[in-house]
Amino acid sequence: MKKLDHINDIVQSYDTYVIDLWGVMHNGIILNESAINVVENLSTLGKKIVFLSNAPRPSEKVKNFLIKMRMEERFLKHIVTSGEAAMHAINQNKYGKFFYHLGPSRDESIFTKVKNNKSSLEKSDFILCTGLLDSYGENLDQYKILLKDSVKKKLICTNPDLIVHRGTIKEFCAGKIAEIFESLGGQVVYFGKPHKEIYKLCFEKKEKVLAIGDNLRTDIKGANNLKIDSIFISDGVHKSEFDNEDELINLFKKYNVKPNFFQKTLKW
Repeated sequence: MKKLDHINDIVQSYDTYVIDLWGVMHNGIILNESAINVVENLSTLGKKIVFLSNAPRPSEKVKNFLIKMRMEERFLKHIVTSGEAAMHAINQNKYGKFFYHLGPSRDESIFTKVKNNKSSLEKSDFILCTGLLDSYGENLDQYKILLKDSVKKKLICTNPDLIVHRGTIKEFCAGKIAEIFESLGGQVVYFGKPHKEIYKLCFEKKEKVLAIGDNLRTDIKGANNLKIDSIFISDGVHKSEFDNEDELINLFKKYNVKPNFFQKTLKW
């Protein structure tokens, strides 16, 4: 594992760059201009850029969000989201027909085509988890009470992340609810990083790939699972877990991952 001052130092070694969004390209509020500069230079060199996100929404919704943040559309040719992958499975009734949506109303675009199949928890075939309920907020004990009698159903987790930082505010994700469901004895089906299936939508085996992300559980673990090289962005979701760069080795051991490189922020 090597500290990388400039990604330009290794740019010729890879054809395809699989880049995380939240925590690398933006913080939920503003774009990271240094990372935008990297994408611009990669694009100029003709490199393939794939934005791979655990967002529980269709790719088009994420694209529109990035454009509103003033990211240039020419960089957004390839966006893959966990929500998009889950949406295809749901539309095919892979886990049953009727579902209970556990998540905020802003995520309802994931089931637009099958919205008439939305039902109560009691009558559902499975639970579709995209995040926290608007009415419950971050009171996690409420979810234990809600789900304790439904552990025989499968819970479909459309975002394996546990937390994100929106600016300086920490927010729980669907992965946190999935963790609770598993602790109750329930079975979870995950869509997104670090699970191998999502990467099939990003590149072919023959491509020389570099993954870039700030989440050790998902971005770096996923890269390790696929045996592709990776850069860990340290000024992201894990920044409160270490005080200096010398402590990173222990952090990597804690999450059982091995990034090839690390940078504080993505920098050309």
